[in-house]
Amino acid sequence: MASPLEWRALVPTAPGEATPSVVLPEAAAVPWRPRVNDARLHRAAALWTATTVAHVVPFLLAAVVLLAIEPLTIPVVLGCLAHAWVIPELYAARGANVVRPRRRVAAAPERVALGLLGDLVDHDARELHGRTGLVREPGALGTWFVGEAGALLVRGRRVFCWCVKVDDPDLPSSDRIAHLLLALRTDEAGFATVANLAFAGARWRVRRRLGASMRPVLDGRA
Repeated sequence: MASPLEWRALVPTAPGEATPSVVLPEAAAVPWRPRVNDARLHRAAALWTATTVAHVVPFLLAAVVLLAIEPLTIPVVLGCLAHAWVIPELYAARGANVVRPRRRVAAAPERVALGLLGDLVDHDARELHGRTGLVREPGALGTWFVGEAGALLVRGRRVFCWCVKVDDPDLPSSDRIAHLLLALRTDEAGFATVANLAFAGARWRVRRRLGASMRPVLDGRA
């Protein structure tokens, strides 16, 4: 992500959509991507649900048919059921990975960066970051939980997992979070447009794949 000083008001929008006053330059660099809004999030959620069903249902049907035809095929039936269970879990794990902690730099730069990040958020957000490593940021699209290489967008019982990172891998963790947080605050729709959607699905499914310290952000206790 570019620094805040590089953000400019140039971005393609779909017909009928208002051009935002301030946008991310990265959004202008991907003109083939329509800007994210509520309707597109609903469509993305429906597509992820359909994709999961399309992967799972054939294995379930195969298990039922095989068991009905020949009970001795139980090992194959169990294999089909295992595939039907594993596929959604792999998708959820992919989503949870976007907020997994990355490699830390030296302790001193991390402390300085943490202080700078603390200046951007309130006490509750600082306390949550201390417990989970994520920063809570309410937005027009939902509630965001920003990590150092991605973010979770919570909308009701569904969570969208976005993969997005700062170009400099040597920045301290808190600096990376601060860059993403400022980008999100400047242009929420552009942030979601630039980011890659790794998964969209039920909160409980992603929650199980998160580390124990991060799980409260998806169970309403954060």
